[in-house]
Amino acid sequence: MTAVLVANPKGGAGKSTLATNLAGCLARRGHAVMLGDLDVQQSSREWLALRPGFLAPIATWDLAPGAPAKPPRGTTHAVLDSPAGFHGKPLDKALKAATHVLVPVQPSLFDILATRRFLEVLQAEKAVRKGQVKFGVVGMRVDARTRAAGELERFFSAYDLPVLAFLRDTQLYVQAAAQGATLFDLAPAKVERDLEQWQPIIDWLDA
Repeated sequence: MTAVLVANPKGGAGKSTLATNLAGCLARRGHAVMLGDLDVQQSSREWLALRPGFLAPIATWDLAPGAPAKPPRGTTHAVLDSPAGFHGKPLDKALKAATHVLVPVQPSLFDILATRRFLEVLQAEKAVRKGQVKFGVVGMRVDARTRAAGELERFFSAYDLPVLAFLRDTQLYVQAAAQGATLFDLAPAKVERDLEQWQPIIDWLDA
């Protein structure tokens, strides 16, 4: 099973936006997808409750009395949305289950510094040192043509981490989320530019 952990310890980095849209992307491609919410606020789970039945299905944890939460039987792809301040044993446990980690980051000094510390923690993790987890960075709310995008790329090159994509700041994400939908559920002509921005993330997962 492919399991993608979306993680950054800083609040407001865009984790839920990235996680929900990734789940929507995978579901539209025909995969059996579970979106697991690790955040006590349960934002992604509440979003799932809004999702109309006519859209590509996305499951949540299989919960049974007296048993730990687990992906439903037949799940091929799991997307895990993590909370701010994610560290310690919860992070260790999530990394053991993950095959991929996506780190969303916005192009501000504070976001970059917080992400740097997080990357240093990640690099010390056993699963990471053994090369069992594949990492990628996604620039959130940033235009790839700006100086800020270039600074992000230069910063993460020091960690030998690719900036897979830059996702622009658009109200389409907000409008889709309010309906339990993702960009991948909207008319392709309306989101053509955004789907192009997502393609490197899809290619990275498929590689």
